[in-house]
Amino acid sequence: MLKEYKSVSEVVGPLMLVEDVSGVDYEELVDIELQTGERRRGRVIEIDENNAVVQLFEGSSGINLKSTSVRFLGRPLELGVSEDMIGRTFDGLGRPIDDGPSIIPEEKRDVNGVAINPVSRDYPSEFIQTGVSTIDGLNTLVRGQKLPIFSGSGLPHNKFAAQIARQAKVLNDSEDFAVVFAAIGITFEEAQFFRQDFEKTGALDRSVMFINLADDPAIERLSTPKMALTAAEYLAFEKGMQVLVIMTDMTNYAEALREVSAARKEVPGRRGYPGYLYTDLATLYERAGKLKGKPGTITQIPILTMPENDITHPIPDLTGYITEGQIILSNELYNQGVNPPVSILPSLSRLKDKGIGEGKTREDHADTMNQIYAAYASGVDARELQKILGDSALSKADLAFAEFAKQFEEKYINQGFYTNRSIEDTLNLGWELLKIIPKSELKRIDDELIDKYLDKDENKKES
Repeated sequence: MLKEYKSVSEVVGPLMLVEDVSGVDYEELVDIELQTGERRRGRVIEIDENNAVVQLFEGSSGINLKSTSVRFLGRPLELGVSEDMIGRTFDGLGRPIDDGPSIIPEEKRDVNGVAINPVSRDYPSEFIQTGVSTIDGLNTLVRGQKLPIFSGSGLPHNKFAAQIARQAKVLNDSEDFAVVFAAIGITFEEAQFFRQDFEKTGALDRSVMFINLADDPAIERLSTPKMALTAAEYLAFEKGMQVLVIMTDMTNYAEALREVSAARKEVPGRRGYPGYLYTDLATLYERAGKLKGKPGTITQIPILTMPENDITHPIPDLTGYITEGQIILSNELYNQGVNPPVSILPSLSRLKDKGIGEGKTREDHADTMNQIYAAYASGVDARELQKILGDSALSKADLAFAEFAKQFEEKYINQGFYTNRSIEDTLNLGWELLKIIPKSELKRIDDELIDKYLDKDENKKES
């Protein structure tokens, strides 16, 4: 039997202290009734002897300490899951906001979840095509991987996120693919952009959207990614689907975490963020992966804006430790009109070698990836010397590398937000650009592959 308490003694920001309670569990869901009859929800985040600290989902305005009653519901925050969620849009607490009917759940799941046990993990080894050359060709995304995108203020990460959600696919047509999209603390205009883009392009038909707006309570930001991952876990591990989870913006999630930590009067860590920021982020990121004996997978692309474009800031810094690489967006490329402005040299996918090659993408993928990266790095260096010393001071090879870097940015990186390239298109474009470089400088590609792909046009003419 549920007990009702009228012993609220203090409210600070989004937190409420309830005294003289018994039998209350951590993460237990709470029902709060105000003096006006209005009901709000919360969850238990701390228990100290007979006192419980409750985190409010809808904010604390209008609460009268003496007249407010509190019920502890004996269960955690849950999400009702069903395949009918695909094509629907929800708020940060899992309530439909698309004017559609309520979901009839096949089951209810605790949104807090758990990180995947390392013993149960299967090694990621299968390619996911995003249609973006800078990812597919050079920083390949693999099923079960966590590959974050590090952006900055003013950069078009929302358009980039929408492009990936719209274009991503697995190459095996017999497998079901779904996108779970979590928008955390975004503006109304941004939410409208995502909704309209998903509806107009048909991406919504295979997506589950969770949208938390900037003017929604900060506490709801903390539940939004958990709701998304709970839905993803159901679709992947119960329904056998290949699920891509895109979460933007994780910086807003971390800010909400800092706000709650400050209200709890906890000792702050770096830049005022709580000392458990690493652990908290890991509980989200480590829910991605591939399980032994299960056909479905969860792949994550968390997106975050780096405060002051500082990659050493705690949020990108800790995210980089937990995840398997990073895609970094560049202000310099964006100012040149290059979109999506992916900075190639500092970007990295640590699992890319596991998802490419014959039978997965194409036999020449690994060699061309290494050669293009090396050529672009040489081209960037040559271009800097060109600016200082002029063309006359550079060798023919250096001039070729400088030209390669220019063409590479204009044609390979700058594909726009609405161009969807297959992996074949990406690899063929890479070979086309490598023709700029003298064949003697292609030292990272096997000669057989050079004969097969670089000289194929010449071979056709001769025959």
